[in-house]
Amino acid sequence: MSSPSEDTLIVVKPDGVRRGLVGEIIGRFERKGFLVKKLHMQTMSKPQAEEFYSVHKDKPFFGELVSFITSGPVVGAVLSGRDAVATVRRMVGATKSWEAAAGTIRGDFGLGLTDNTIHASDSAESFTKESGVFFSKTRG
Repeated sequence: MSSPSEDTLIVVKPDGVRRGLVGEIIGRFERKGFLVKKLHMQTMSKPQAEEFYSVHKDKPFFGELVSFITSGPVVGAVLSGRDAVATVRRMVGATKSWEAAAGTIRGDFGLGLTDNTIHASDSAESFTKESGVFFSKTRG
């Protein structure tokens, strides 16, 4: 029995954009069978980044996350496909690049913890919140 199609969000972080990896990363998801429903490049404002990462606001690394994600352009995409959240997370790999398996995006391209090339929503609820923030028309 196949699962219904769902949407998820990925954001290629400033390190991935600077290194010219956007096409390679998006291509991996397309080759896996995901449809790119939305695609947008922007430099996130500090208020937008703080809202995007608000789930981490009480953690010691919050400031570093916000600082890094606003340090340059990022590319966000809404991907659609079967079991999108779980499948995309598997393709992305572990948050700590040095722990990510070879063949995953972070395993192949990530350089560290913050500069791990890509963000991916971890649930349907996160997708709804994060995509709303990322694709909002008003940027503080």
